[in-house]
Amino acid sequence: MLKNDVRNIITIGASAGGIAAVSKLVAGFKKEFDAAIFVVIHISRNSLTEIILGQIQKQTAIKCLIPADGEEIQNSRIYLAPADHHMMLEKGKVSIKRGAFDNHWRPSIDVLFRSAAAAYDSCVTGIILTGLLDDGTSGMSAIRRSGGKCMVQDPKEADFPDMPQSVLKNMTVDYKVSIHEMGYILSDLFSRSICNIGEVPEDIQIEAEISLRMSSNVEGLKKLGHPTWLTCPECGGVLVKVERDEISRYRCYTGHSFTEKILETEQAKGLEESIWIAIRMMEERKNLLTNMTVLHEETRAERTAQMSIHIDRLKGILIDLSKK
Repeated sequence: MLKNDVRNIITIGASAGGIAAVSKLVAGFKKEFDAAIFVVIHISRNSLTEIILGQIQKQTAIKCLIPADGEEIQNSRIYLAPADHHMMLEKGKVSIKRGAFDNHWRPSIDVLFRSAAAAYDSCVTGIILTGLLDDGTSGMSAIRRSGGKCMVQDPKEADFPDMPQSVLKNMTVDYKVSIHEMGYILSDLFSRSICNIGEVPEDIQIEAEISLRMSSNVEGLKKLGHPTWLTCPECGGVLVKVERDEISRYRCYTGHSFTEKILETEQAKGLEESIWIAIRMMEERKNLLTNMTVLHEETRAERTAQMSIHIDRLKGILIDLSKK
């Protein structure tokens, strides 16, 4: 039995198309649903979470709320992560922190799922709904490895199937179903079985602790994997390749975390920004050369033409990057 008679923990992660999907899902939950439910929807830092909460509340009789830091976990409650803050679980309470971005998101699906797995191991059921890229896969892996249940929305039904497909590609799940079936399955599951407290893998505990405490140490990070020659696109720190996850992933000393796919995307963005800066500087130099009276006209024309060639080459690289 969990603290405060909360026997079951449900974590829900969604991104693009997530508000509508979560609303449909909770509409299938009965008022006295035997679980505490935690929802992360990847939203921008300026989003008005209260409006999203109101939309979800209209679809369910279960009380919905945006938790405060340290709030006690209660049964038959839906907790929605606030904008620009991670929502994490500790035994019996919710932790709300503005920690490092995870996969370039805050709030992060993976951060919630990992912390839930570390705190409640086999008592957690993770649900991944519609969304782009591979967010949520690492967190779902943590739940599976800690003995919890894994459920994904059928990708054929999802508005954006990337996230459910990524989970299915990287691990075995317990259920791949329509949103409308999830409520019935969970009610039946909770009525027939009681979770048995198990042992959480050390690496999951370490990562959950890093997010909760908003800090890490060299020794703890070394337990996750070996340092690489790659640097964090957020802070410039050395990246460690996490070795025991089911999806290729990297973490830096300050707490930022990236899947391989997201890291490649962030590197490409950084490269594009650098090229645009180089183009601007060359354009400025070309304009200066064009107007320099101390240069001979032929020399000025030759240097200006050379600078135009370099600018065109850089623009060509940008075009090639956009095609990948």
